[in-house]
Formats: sequence, structure tokens, C-alpha cells
Amino acid sequence: QLQLVESGGGLVQPGGSLRLSCAASGFTLDVYAIGWFRQAPGKEREGVSCISSSAGSTNYADSVKGRFTISRDNAKKTVYLQMNSLKPEDTAVYYCAARKKYGSSCVRSVSGWYDYWGQGTQVTVSS
Repeated sequence: QLQLVESGGGLVQPGGSLRLSCAASGFTLDVYAIGWFRQAPGKEREGVSCISSSAGSTNYADSVKGRFTISRDNAKKTVYLQMNSLKPEDTAVYYCAARKKYGSSCVRSVSGWYDYWGQGTQVTVSS
């Protein structure tokens, strides 16, 4: 059974860092593009970042560019989202999503492009 499990969320002060992990089970991660999305209370789900299956392409929302970094370790079947210089407006539930897609492209902003989703991990940025 194909499954994605996010971890690494928590409470952090403004300016702090967190690293989220998205661990895959039940399938070979290296042919899947992965996206990270977030949803804050009362807001629509937002595409934060994505990485192609080959890791040759990444994409970031303007709101996180320069602060967040997406990466993948296919041997560990895990995709990471390193989040630095966190701001209160980064507070949300973060989800990872997967779509089988060979090559060097991914789609950051369209949640419907992805076929599989994790359950989410809460990130709270507050002093």
C-alpha cells in the first residue's frame, strides 16, 4: 500500500528552523515528483515547493523562496523541506504529495495534479 508520512513539525520561534520529512512506503520514490503544500486555518491550500523525480528541477512559492529548500534522498525514500528564517505566517499544516512522473518537471501550485497525500504535520511559528 502506497503511503506518505510527514514528520518534523512542531513549535518554533520566529527566525528559527525546522526540517520536515516525507517518508514513502509501498512504492519506489525515485519515479515520483513530490510536492509540499500547506494550509492555514481559514485559508486555501498553498503549494510551497516541489521537486522532480530526477531532482533536476525544483520550484518554490515566492513567499518561501530563499528560506526553504527542498531535497530528496531516493535511497532513503524520503523528501525533505528545510525551513529557515521561519515567520508567523508560515504557521500551517504541511502536507507532502506524490505523482508518478519521470523526468525533470514538477507542478508546485496545483494540488489536483498529485495522486497521493500524507496526513500532514503541524508547524507553528510563535514567540
